Amino acid sequence: MHSSTDYRGYRLGRRLYDARKELCRQLNFRAILAGGRIPNYHNHKDLTPGEYIDAVESREIHDSALSFQLSNGFIVKRILTAYLPDDKQSKGFATLLEWANIYYEPKDYKPNTRKSEVRIGGIQWQMREVESPEELLQQVEFFVDIMADYNSDFACLPEFFNAPLMGLCEETDQNIAIRFLAGYTEWFKNEISHLAVSYNVNVITGSMPLLDEDDTLYNVSYLCRRDGTVEEQRKIHITPHERSAWVIEGGDEVKVFDTDAGRIGILVCYDVEFPELARLMALDDMDILFVPFWTDTKNGYLRVRHCAQARAIENECYVMICGSVGNLPQVESLDIQYAQSSIFFTFRLCVPT
Repeated sequence: MHSSTDYRGYRLGRRLYDARKELCRQLNFRAILAGGRIPNYHNHKDLTPGEYIDAVESREIHDSALSFQLSNGFIVKRILTAYLPDDKQSKGFATLLEWANIYYEPKDYKPNTRKSEVRIGGIQWQMREVESPEELLQQVEFFVDIMADYNSDFACLPEFFNAPLMGLCEETDQNIAIRFLAGYTEWFKNEISHLAVSYNVNVITGSMPLLDEDDTLYNVSYLCRRDGTVEEQRKIHITPHERSAWVIEGGDEVKVFDTDAGRIGILVCYDVEFPELARLMALDDMDILFVPFWTDTKNGYLRVRHCAQARAIENECYVMICGSVGNLPQVESLDIQYAQSSIFFTFRLCVPT
């Protein structure tokens, strides 16, 4: 009769063997080879090593090591002599064991190391007055830390999450204030990239204004991977307010980004209301679409929400929308925000006929 401790050890051992097999498949190794003791052999002095192994294989004899290895799909390739000369239980003998990978492909094979389960987190951001960029970054780190505690693969911030810094600008002119905010974009991108590496979370930075070398302003979202690499997606469709008040120009390219947890796309707010952008991404094997947004009224929010739901249905992908709430009375045009951050996906129902 086996104790509960024996069964726990058996289950743990099986999990370890299963993990080895999965690693062998992912790395496209032909097989696993191992040397194995036969610790019960000393109780059967009348049998040769070969006869003892045959008896264990036919289940006439139980060996605490070899029986377990055989039950996990290993086969005995040969007998090893003087394997561990001091092993009195095995009398120095051992088995050379092999587990064959039936999925092994000798040429042009790329292992599939993608995760089968992904955890994503949306940071519904509360807009509030801040005294410095360091204070705002501290808020960002707080939420990234929480995402790490929950083992999230992704953390998404909303559009213009760092807008409170416009309150530090001495000028009230909106065009000057947004360019003042753009002066912090490179710093925030680098700092959030460091957070992504430190906390082991891929971070979508919502969006921030970017002033390029030609003095053209863009609305840009960055993907800060946890391996330290950074890529960007510029907002394509600019709202009338962005164009007239902030003189922001639209980008001209949509991308799908490879990550360690799947292929993702980013569409900033208004962009999700145009079906062709998400469709192009879906045709490029996008798994998850992130939509950082900023809306001031419930009507504006519902427009983003319903369009995001439509993109999930059309493209059979996951869609996360992430927005901000609160108020910034000291910043022109950012008096109020309305959001309900959400994740959308679609099931394909199969009905037997």
